[in-house]
Amino acid sequence: MSLSRRAFVLAGPLAAVPLRAADTFVRVSRRDPRYLELSDGSPYIPIGLNLIAPPGRDTATGLRVYQGWLDKLAANGGNYVRAWLSNAFWDVEHARSGEYDEQKAQLIDAMLAMARQRGIRVKLTLEHFRSIGGGPQAWADKPLHSVANGGPAASIADFFDGEKSRAQFRRKLEWFAARFGNRPEVFAWELWNEVNAVRGGGYLDWTEAMLAELHRRFPRNLCLQSLGSFDTDRVRPTYQRHSTMPGNDLAQVHRYLDLGAALDVCHGPVDVLAADAVRELLAWHPGKPVILAESGAVEPRHAGPFKLYSADKQGTLLHDILFAPFFAGAAGPGQIWHWDAYVAPNDLWWHFGRFADAVKGIDPPSENFIPSILPHPRLRVYQLRGKRTTLIWCRDTGNDWRSELERGEPPGLLTGVSVEVGKLRGRLRVYDPWPGKWSEARQSNGRVNLPDFRRSLIVRAG
Repeated sequence: MSLSRRAFVLAGPLAAVPLRAADTFVRVSRRDPRYLELSDGSPYIPIGLNLIAPPGRDTATGLRVYQGWLDKLAANGGNYVRAWLSNAFWDVEHARSGEYDEQKAQLIDAMLAMARQRGIRVKLTLEHFRSIGGGPQAWADKPLHSVANGGPAASIADFFDGEKSRAQFRRKLEWFAARFGNRPEVFAWELWNEVNAVRGGGYLDWTEAMLAELHRRFPRNLCLQSLGSFDTDRVRPTYQRHSTMPGNDLAQVHRYLDLGAALDVCHGPVDVLAADAVRELLAWHPGKPVILAESGAVEPRHAGPFKLYSADKQGTLLHDILFAPFFAGAAGPGQIWHWDAYVAPNDLWWHFGRFADAVKGIDPPSENFIPSILPHPRLRVYQLRGKRTTLIWCRDTGNDWRSELERGEPPGLLTGVSVEVGKLRGRLRVYDPWPGKWSEARQSNGRVNLPDFRRSLIVRAG
């Protein structure tokens, strides 16, 4: 029995709605380029997370673990994950530079089959290394590309600038296109994880050239690049070029709660730092969807997962990462990073279901949503006003990670709160995402009286 067959057996029966049809690919919406849709014109909001790889090297165990994560995500309305093909579990180029392992390719086949069965599309990230020998981070060092080990590059700068390395990378894209091309379960092909983390070489010029190569080989898939955390003013010019770069189909941003970050916004409430990142990219009018593609909380200067993750049993951090970007104008919810150190250990998969429930039936490209912040003495009120639907997310300003996780203060009960929203059309409902409960609401003189709630509440009209 081949590995691909063995992996397929491990994947098990269909666990959720499969992909809509064999010929539907994710694309930038032709109705509103700030959002995504499928190639049949139906809306697509990517709900999911970074799910880079399973732990360990044992293939059977790893695929079972990965399948379990996909099952929980799909059961809660998820339809998107990101995987690193350069992770040791999937990496086809692990023995020699320019040689590709068919056994590893069959693991990728198994992963894509599991995703497809569950209606989940996968962003495939091709590379993540930052050095080609002697780098300070072992997980980001790939010495096989060095000329000393039979590779094409004399340095990391030579990897990006040298024609020999570029030609080999183009051959690698050809191999992936022949092996995994024309797959609708592929959300996008991403060249690199946080390419500006390398030290040397014209990585942005390289990016422009290789995005064109990606589009040539994967004409029906989105093609992308990513940068490191937007946590200092120094990266702003790089982010602006990246966000508006031709061929880069999404304006992606990474940002974390990080007390060691240079930007003060990265120290405060998570909804604020997430929404701020989205608004900054939108202000550059990139003419493409904006996505908070990596977020979470870290020890200062990314020294490790946040020490208060274990205290966040209710998932307040994940809740804010999901809701804030979309209500600030992003094409989808934020996509958290720490799947293995936070989401899975705290069993927080239900939060994806809460977001999916809040936006169920919404067609963002048809709404022409206008994001705004409404003034309020006790809440941060994020509004998306559309042609037929208005969505409002109310976040308690008295509750954040410092109060609830650092000081251990339970979220307060807000009573008798109303929000001035102007005239809303259609049916008016309120959704409490914590118990997952909808209720009817009424407006009077341009105000909506909210039921008692803790932390946050969603108002939906239309």
